[in-house]
Amino acid sequence: MDNTLFVIAIAPSIALGLSIYLIDRYDKEPLSLLLKVFFLGALSVVPTVYVQKFIMRFNIFTGVLWAFYTSFLVAGLVEEYLKRLVVLKTAYKSVHFNEKLDGIVYCTFSALGFATIENIMYVVFRYSANPYVGFYRGILSVPAHMLFGITMGYYLSLAKYCTCDYRKCKEYMLKSLLVPIVLHGIFNFILMSRITFLMILFIPYVIYLWITNLKKLNIYTKDSRDRFNRIQRGE
Repeated sequence: MDNTLFVIAIAPSIALGLSIYLIDRYDKEPLSLLLKVFFLGALSVVPTVYVQKFIMRFNIFTGVLWAFYTSFLVAGLVEEYLKRLVVLKTAYKSVHFNEKLDGIVYCTFSALGFATIENIMYVVFRYSANPYVGFYRGILSVPAHMLFGITMGYYLSLAKYCTCDYRKCKEYMLKSLLVPIVLHGIFNFILMSRITFLMILFIPYVIYLWITNLKKLNIYTKDSRDRFNRIQRGE
């Protein structure tokens, strides 16, 4: 195994994970729980591979329909479901999940754990002869997983701290899965369909993902700061 390629493969996830950890500065999550979520997110690649291979057997389509099935069901549904499952089974009911920003932190760590192993598979093993794969995935695919995780965590926190009626709370919980699936599916579909018009829209779509998810992150960061200040004032 090429050590240089290995470093290239894991560096984006480490950098993005560190940035999320530093943003969560008012009430930091325990490092042990964050690492647990990260490594379980990484391990979720194993069942993902088997489930994806199974449902690909039913992809009898060709062309655009093949790309749609693969993008939204094989990649979007399976990957986002398992990444969210990691958070639901570990951090969601933890006493440390005590503010809305925590949903984003834990979901991004699960997503980055998954993205790390996926990136190693692509960069180190599958496309080791092409050094540009690591570069493209480092600036596009790995950050995309983080952005899907931000969306997931945003709605998961709304579900956890929902003060509305039961139906609204269930809606937030459903959105914590469906919205990332759609965003992930669109990302993959643009690349897999190879439709010229859609390829032109790819960079604007990536910019859209960054803008909307940074806004979500900013909302919960301000909420965390305000909560911290209230605690400091003894309110």
